[in-house]
Amino acid sequence: MAKPMKRWLSGFGSHATLEPDSFVEGAWVLSIGDAEQSHVNLEHPGEIFYEYLRRLANHIDVFAEPGTPLRVLHLGAGALTLARYIQATRPGSHQVAVDSERELLGFVLDALPLAPGTDCQVLIGDARGVLGGKLATEVFDVIVLDIFSGWDAPDHLTGPDFYAEMAALLDPAGIVLINVGDDPPLTFADAQISAVSEVFAQVSSAAAPELFSRRYPGNMILMGTNASWPADALARLASLGPHPGTVLVGADLDRFGKP
Repeated sequence: MAKPMKRWLSGFGSHATLEPDSFVEGAWVLSIGDAEQSHVNLEHPGEIFYEYLRRLANHIDVFAEPGTPLRVLHLGAGALTLARYIQATRPGSHQVAVDSERELLGFVLDALPLAPGTDCQVLIGDARGVLGGKLATEVFDVIVLDIFSGWDAPDHLTGPDFYAEMAALLDPAGIVLINVGDDPPLTFADAQISAVSEVFAQVSSAAAPELFSRRYPGNMILMGTNASWPADALARLASLGPHPGTVLVGADLDRFGKP
């Protein structure tokens, strides 16, 4: 079995570690300190282990026909699990990955290089600064925000003004996907639903059903779009799982977001 790899991250004040997954051959687990951050299956990048990442991938699968190349912006790179998935399932996609931690991205790419032929530009910097700078003239089909968890999130990355800047880079039919981690009573999730709803005509939230009870911690995936997603597309999204799963939209999401 391959050996674990480790690198000190001065920005975190902790070590990043890549360890082989003892249960899945060819897969690796990225941890920072004692906290697992990402899971990468190099041999089968079309397989995704973490539940929230699977929900993100399912949104993209419903958004566009299978195999269709997409223009995708990742704000928060981690181990580039989703970027690898998109390359595996949609060859020819153009992707940009932004992360503020140069040492972490360097470690990941040195240890677990992207597959040959991957078109993924890597940028180091603050997510909002990059939107208005190097990416100001770009257009994307999908923008994925996977940076923060709860009220520890940077204020400048959580308000409607930031989401409006993201929307400005979207194709008219495009979608924004936001991973929101929160603890009971989910007041941060409420704030993000409200902020996204100020910018986008249609907003949905996908998560395990127990999360919507407000009694458990977890991750929900918010989708914002100014195009219309028909009911059958949302039903397909729910059917893809992970199971059990719930997708709230319209009046149902309004009721949840205003307890």
